Amino acid sequence: MSGEQRVALVTGGNRGIGYEICRQLADRGYEVVLTARDMDKGAWAVKRLALGSRRVRFHRLDVEDEASVAEAARFMRDQYGRLDALVNNAGVYLDEGVSVFDVAMETFRTTMATNFYGALHLCRAFVPMMKERRYGRVVNVSSESGSLETMGGHTAAYAVSKTAMNALTRIVADEVRRWGDFKVNSMCPGWVRTEMGGASAPRSVEEGADTAVWLATLGSDGPTGGFFRDRKPIAW
Repeated sequence: MSGEQRVALVTGGNRGIGYEICRQLADRGYEVVLTARDMDKGAWAVKRLALGSRRVRFHRLDVEDEASVAEAARFMRDQYGRLDALVNNAGVYLDEGVSVFDVAMETFRTTMATNFYGALHLCRAFVPMMKERRYGRVVNVSSESGSLETMGGHTAAYAVSKTAMNALTRIVADEVRRWGDFKVNSMCPGWVRTEMGGASAPRSVEEGADTAVWLATLGSDGPTGGFFRDRKPIAW
């Protein structure tokens, strides 16, 4: 691998928006580590993506498991000695349309464990590695459901988890400013035709992934600490 080639790690990369983020980053010349909990699904995704000249490999990762995250960090250090872009895409959506008074607490715990604590574990494991090279791009795949400006009732577990992710974005962005060329942002992919979004969603996976890829590849003059959809700022 060329010393100038960027390396990206994408969580939840075996399908949907995560898969498309991996594809677009690889097409831009990035060395991409696609991660997922399921070995077979992850390996199959890499097999499809690796056609042609794309450089994509699979590493099993359960974002809820701190030991799994620590092992992934060791893998990245051993294999690459670096990480340039981290895309926290893994997420669950388990309480669509359910009242905050009715959603099971176990659903709340599971949603927070994946959507918020997963991103927190990854940031704590990999941002210090980025600090060593004074360069890093962190993209948190959030949702407009997490925006306090537009938030309404129902789907409380998902909304709260994404609000927490957005808060994490602001905190990390502020703490790493002095470390070098760091950009830490949240993005909303919109309602996308995926297994999670359903067949009636209006947006393609290509459209849903575009802003995440843009943020992962920002130049030094790009924004940080922001929340974006379609490459434009949206309200927190």
